[in-house]
Amino acid sequence: MNKAYLKEVFEAESKHRAFYTGGNVQWTSDGKNLLCENGGTVSVLSLDQGSVILSLGQAKANQEEDTIQTFILDERDINIITHHKSGLFKMWDWTNNKLLKLWKSIHKGPVVQLALMNFAMASGGIDGTIRLWDLLNHACTHNLKGIQGVISILKFHPDAKRKLLFGAGDDTKIHAWDITSGKEKVTFSGHFSKVTSLNFHEDGNYLVSSGRDRVLILWDISSGTSVRVVPVYEGIEGSFIINAKTPLPVSLQSHNTDDIYVASAGEKGVVKIWEMKTGKEVYEQKNSLVPVAKEGGGLSITHLLYNEHCNDFAVVSADHNIIIHSLKSFECKKQLVGYMDEILDVVYLGANDTHVALATNSCDIKLYDIASMNCRLLCGHTDIVLALATTQANANLLISSAKDNSVRVWLLDDKMTNVSCIGRAVRHTASVGSIAISQMSTKFFVSISQDSCLKLWELSDELESHVTGQELPLNVSHTVLAHPRDINCVTVSPNDRLIATASQDKTAKLWSAEDLQLLGVFHGHRRGVWCVRFSPVDQVLLTTSADCTMKLWSLSELNCLKTLEGHESSVLRGEFLSRGMQLITAGGDGLLKLWNIKTSECVSTFDQHESRIWTLAVTKDQKHIISGGNDSLLVIWRDVTEEKRTQAVKKQEQLAFKEQLLRNLLDSGHLDSALELALQLEQPYRVFKVAEALLKEGNDHLLNTINALDADFKALLLRYAVTWNTNSRNSHAAQVIISGLMTEIGAGKLHPSGLSSALEAAIPYTDRHFKRLTKLLQDLHLLTYTTNRMKPDIV
Repeated sequence: MNKAYLKEVFEAESKHRAFYTGGNVQWTSDGKNLLCENGGTVSVLSLDQGSVILSLGQAKANQEEDTIQTFILDERDINIITHHKSGLFKMWDWTNNKLLKLWKSIHKGPVVQLALMNFAMASGGIDGTIRLWDLLNHACTHNLKGIQGVISILKFHPDAKRKLLFGAGDDTKIHAWDITSGKEKVTFSGHFSKVTSLNFHEDGNYLVSSGRDRVLILWDISSGTSVRVVPVYEGIEGSFIINAKTPLPVSLQSHNTDDIYVASAGEKGVVKIWEMKTGKEVYEQKNSLVPVAKEGGGLSITHLLYNEHCNDFAVVSADHNIIIHSLKSFECKKQLVGYMDEILDVVYLGANDTHVALATNSCDIKLYDIASMNCRLLCGHTDIVLALATTQANANLLISSAKDNSVRVWLLDDKMTNVSCIGRAVRHTASVGSIAISQMSTKFFVSISQDSCLKLWELSDELESHVTGQELPLNVSHTVLAHPRDINCVTVSPNDRLIATASQDKTAKLWSAEDLQLLGVFHGHRRGVWCVRFSPVDQVLLTTSADCTMKLWSLSELNCLKTLEGHESSVLRGEFLSRGMQLITAGGDGLLKLWNIKTSECVSTFDQHESRIWTLAVTKDQKHIISGGNDSLLVIWRDVTEEKRTQAVKKQEQLAFKEQLLRNLLDSGHLDSALELALQLEQPYRVFKVAEALLKEGNDHLLNTINALDADFKALLLRYAVTWNTNSRNSHAAQVIISGLMTEIGAGKLHPSGLSSALEAAIPYTDRHFKRLTKLLQDLHLLTYTTNRMKPDIV
């Protein structure tokens, strides 16, 4: 293959990492961004882009992370206040990622709840105290008491004139304080478990609270009595009141304006709407994307957020998924995965590689639309999904395997909107660790398992007919005991005739795809073999191993053709590129390496991951590569080889043009322009020759030319002069330049930052030149004196 077609450089086009690891979530008032707690940072997530655009509080290199315990965004969407493990409050201008102020919290322990109203802030900690702060002076004005245990909720009354703060804790009571006097005004008793949310009706007279005691309570604020207790039969984690003018689902559009509607969500994973005055359930969400919590397995929905500007609500699930729905239609608009955990496998899906399917430490497959990074969960497996496989014969077909010993067949519809499970089966007796599909057709696929078996499965040619009909029958035609130890990988050759397996027994094996007849064994690796791949054009097999090497084997002779070395840890994955002339490999050290097979050389090394890279996937046009691994980081790489080559050619052309221009300027005697151009080309020898020519016309001419240069060119010229000053033959021009630039530094025209080391280096050589010239001048005076004394005698 022509060298011009070989790839040289891949750049990280986009990186997708965890942006929400549990804790607080808040919506900006315009509905464009979500703020999510992420360890020691607050991630600002753009809903349009589906990616993080900013991280507040990110620790610098060699700086310990100060974990954020809670945060809040002010009403103007300008400032964010965070509380940290260090016991400090920090105020940020989040649009500019700038820390404005910080002060001590005084609380004995972590602060878990914050509330803002104008320039007043309330903070509640695990010590059972609530403190009021004057944000203008960052002073604590009141210490509110009355709550027992950890503060679970804090909210100011939306009517600032009432000057009321509401809070609740472990004592299950809701307390209200006058923020001016700090005295408790009223206590609401009615809940028997943790209060999880407080919402105020638009008229300001009613309060709706929810709790884990499975009830919603409507309160009359003025009297402190409950108007209605509504049993909801599930622990509620979030709720919001729907305003009278808010567009609602079709069945509720003719509701009475006096009704008080509340949306709630909790452990059942669905959002319901209740009319509080009558206590009736008026609407229940259908086809919720949040899986119902397993028995005794905790909560399904942890947060329920509403944005009035766009009339959308967001639910945050216990496994850190954020799903945004339209309140009017309850249609899912976007789904985002806050924390992907360890990425075990990744494949491209769709005719034009429009989607990416991920297997993570989860029983659900995450399917991303690459354009928007909108995510859908493919639910069905009951244990962690370990492997995924696709085929060129049908770009919409996906097969998955998991720790539940099963395989599942999925099909993406032509509109790219829905994925259906069209078949499933359990034939292995242990976890199914790898699968592969035939490439020329969809007649079969193969799977390997921890039960040491290799199985050949039959597939139907008419897959589309099973999307809406009955499930696709999955039958095993052949089974063999393939390896004595764990099998790591299986793959099918491009012509569908051969199958290869890789095992921890340090071997790879070749099988017939017709009847799983053993055709050969590849011995040579010193440790377990992680991955096997067939060359797309040659009768060659690639193996990657824990012995840090890759080997290429002849399929006809079963011997090793070539061994590639370069990784310093296990080579976990490898793929052929450039029509079989190159390799891309992934290692346990978090590095990707690009190889030229003909020369056995590593062309480039790419470093973005922090830990093991478990998986690689390459698009059909080989312009993009996607990698994922142990660090929960998904990186999409783009081939920029042609761009780099074009840039290099343009740079060479510009350099040649400037070289010719410099010669023309020197020939025509335009030394001032020649000096600037030589500095621009960073050619010290040319600069020195031009400086010498200018010096012949006088020191003042050289100094005037230097004064006309930009500050960057002056700094570069000073560094050159310091280097020239080390040689006595060049010291004259160097000393004139240094002297002139030192005058500019003294006058404040040239900033000395970054030049101090260069100037220090010039001192000993300048001293040496001074002593040499002084000695030379003394010798000259002595010679002159001697000559003058000898003249009379000569006469």
